[in-house]
Amino acid sequence: MSEFKNVTVVKKANVYSDGKVTSRTVLFADGSKKTLGIMLPGEYTFGTDTREVMEILAGELEVLLPGETAWKTVRGGEAFEVPANAKFSLSVASLTDYCCSYG
Repeated sequence: MSEFKNVTVVKKANVYSDGKVTSRTVLFADGSKKTLGIMLPGEYTFGTDTREVMEILAGELEVLLPGETAWKTVRGGEAFEVPANAKFSLSVASLTDYCCSYG
């Protein structure tokens, strides 16, 4: 889907890695949440509290998922999943627009 309707957007930005990764939280009536963000080129490691599905809207990155030894290339129009309570690494090749779904 290209847009969300009837949602609440948290105004305060989520800022990581000295501003190289930013997002805004979108809350849905059913209690679910997503973040919409931008990542600048660089290397990042993140941890999860809940399961996350990261949809890449535009750009390109490589992800090293938990328990894997090989990096996987992910481009605009593709997605990847990270289990709860895990760490994953990203190598962002170009400005990347993303949507992350939780739970």
